[in-house]
Amino acid sequence: MRNLLVSAYVCLRAALKERRDLALENLALRQQLAVMKRSQSQMRLKIKQRDRMFWIWLSRTWSGWRAALIIVKPETVVGWHRRGFKSYWTKLSKHRVGGRPAVSLQVRALIRQMATANPLWGAPRIHGELLKLGINVSERSVSRLMPRRRQPPSQTWRTFLANHLDEIASVDLFTVPTVTFRVLFCLVVLRHDRRRVLHFNVTEHPTAHWAAQQLVEAFPEEVSVRYLLRDRDKIYGDYFQQRVRGLGLKEVLSAPRSPWQNGYVERLIGSIRRECLDHVIVVNEQHLRRILHSYFEYYHRTRTHLSVDKDAPDTRPVQLPAMGTVIQIAEVGGLHHRYERGAA
Repeated sequence: MRNLLVSAYVCLRAALKERRDLALENLALRQQLAVMKRSQSQMRLKIKQRDRMFWIWLSRTWSGWRAALIIVKPETVVGWHRRGFKSYWTKLSKHRVGGRPAVSLQVRALIRQMATANPLWGAPRIHGELLKLGINVSERSVSRLMPRRRQPPSQTWRTFLANHLDEIASVDLFTVPTVTFRVLFCLVVLRHDRRRVLHFNVTEHPTAHWAAQQLVEAFPEEVSVRYLLRDRDKIYGDYFQQRVRGLGLKEVLSAPRSPWQNGYVERLIGSIRRECLDHVIVVNEQHLRRILHSYFEYYHRTRTHLSVDKDAPDTRPVQLPAMGTVIQIAEVGGLHHRYERGAA
């Protein structure tokens, strides 16, 4: 008796399911027929929003919906459902109730300004400064609005150079062509505090041993600087680095392809070219040494620099009008002149 009831239940369920599937199939076909009639006068099917909603509902209700679908691909219906789900939650998330009050654009800009200008400050420090300015904002909001930066925070290159100006020397190479199209390499060592050129030399075949020897000649006695700023040229090899450590210097390397990070010596090289080498034809190494020696004498004794308050690296005394009339003295072969007062 029990087996008979189970069999009857299974048969009844199958029959109901078959009738349900048949009804849903008929409904799907009728819906597609209505879309086709509506779009007879057009090149493309005119599918409305209610048509999309119908197929989304049908795909969630009937497992055989793909077999009855003709007007579009099943992937299209799945895409409609995904877009509808995304749109639903997007609209739902826009209607927020409560929460922290919005931070004004002015306060946001001020937080970014403080964080950029003070890389060692964290959210608590900036939050304290804002409270002293009468700006009531939570520390969590300050932390969220601060620009992301690497950890631990480091000072900018400008700040580093300004704080250690009297302890930094930089080294760099530049090339000079000769009248016979040979290429000469000139190495300069510059001290940053007074823009003084400590040493220079010229060679046709630079090596790490030669570069290291130039550094030793630049500091013949006790080294008075702590940092040596340089780029990543391959000439500064293992031997050069060993000599640098032997002198008690700490190397600071600029980033690849970032000459602005070694801006002082790059500016010096630019001045050498613009004010001297662009106006002469170099014959050989000895000729280039003589030219550079003459230019650096002018550079140290005469040439004024904006970075040293319009004074020369070797300080020039002020000559008052009572000392006599102004006379002109040629330097660097007449490319530049020095002006002094002398008795008539």
